[in-house]
Amino acid sequence: MTEPLHPLRSAPLRIAAAPISWGVCEVPGWGHVLDSGTVLSAMASLGLTATEFGPPGYLPGDPVELGNHLAAHGITPIGGFLALALHREPDAALAAARVTAELFAATGAEVLILAAATGANGYNSRMPLTDDEWRTLIETVAAIGDIAAEYGLRVTLHPHVGTHIEDEAEVRRFLADSELDLCLDTGHLAIGGTDPVALARQYPERIGHIHLKDVRLEIANEVRCGRMEYSEAVRDGLYVPLGDGDVDIAALVHAVQSAGYDGWYVLEQDTALLPGESADGPTRDTARSLRHLVEIGVQSTPTRI
Repeated sequence: MTEPLHPLRSAPLRIAAAPISWGVCEVPGWGHVLDSGTVLSAMASLGLTATEFGPPGYLPGDPVELGNHLAAHGITPIGGFLALALHREPDAALAAARVTAELFAATGAEVLILAAATGANGYNSRMPLTDDEWRTLIETVAAIGDIAAEYGLRVTLHPHVGTHIEDEAEVRRFLADSELDLCLDTGHLAIGGTDPVALARQYPERIGHIHLKDVRLEIANEVRCGRMEYSEAVRDGLYVPLGDGDVDIAALVHAVQSAGYDGWYVLEQDTALLPGESADGPTRDTARSLRHLVEIGVQSTPTRI
């Protein structure tokens, strides 16, 4: 093993996977969607034992059936992503959040990850919010936090490309106006122009969940400047295995560990598959990401990498 780049704590990280790393996305026309058994088997083959749920409807909606399906692969659920138009029709957003929270809690999951969706399909365009819409967003987020707490769940807000909390100004405005913690996604923050390491160092107490991604900033800049759509950038190699891109993953892990973070680190590299493409490529990429965590001196839970 190479020498650690930073003096990381020796305790194993809580490492999980996400179906999006195998091309499973809620966006219509995103790409070829592998069946859940194939994806869960691929996760298990790497020694991964926990996952986020993936898009609504991808896994069984009955808690018992869902639990049995995951358990058959030795996988436990930790929670998942829910993109809602938080700035409008709050009653509809609250109803959707309650249904999701009930399912998550029934399966033993612990975190609900919100994104401030625009209401349009995909993540390729958005319009700025008015002050009234922003206030509605903040109030809706707080109400969803209360609903989740009824079910014993934590809620985090995920800054995300093509949503209403994307760039650094919006992230900082949210931190000032809301008490909700962030899902720190190293890739989406970098694409939006926020240094994820600097953010983690400045707001360590506001990091409630982590998505580990690595990106090629040259392509990320094309997305941020509007010269390339997000979905096109993903297909063009925006995301790469940890250690192959421009995000300092070692510094990020060191920063949050030093601040006492003990939550999940989710390997979540957005991928779009071509028709008929297998799980082999995404599985190899995820294995490389796991190896990178070992190379920087992190003791990770998975062993078969």
